[in-house]
Amino acid sequence: MDHTVHEVTVEELAASREGGVTVLDVRSPQEYAQGHVPGAVNVTLEELLSAPAAAGTDGVHVVCQSGHRSAEAVRALQEAGVTAVSVAGGTSAWIESGRDVEGGEQ
Repeated sequence: MDHTVHEVTVEELAASREGGVTVLDVRSPQEYAQGHVPGAVNVTLEELLSAPAAAGTDGVHVVCQSGHRSAEAVRALQEAGVTAVSVAGGTSAWIESGRDVEGGEQ
């Protein structure tokens, strides 16, 4: 099985969100509270690694702060049979692109 971590840009994430894609934010609850992609579900990397199949549906988009933790999460999801992609640049790139965030100082 191919465990190459595929990445999408924040532009592709924005377009996919309009289609109702599941977005998992694998940062800590504190990081998540400081600002996250609207609609993203907070599941820490540790929680996801302990039960990757619980992520559910295929086509999951995984985001962290910069892209490192999400790549690890995507590998675990793929091993559990879930189709998932990492968001290149993470939440930092999302915020830098000028897109809306939920939580945190705005």
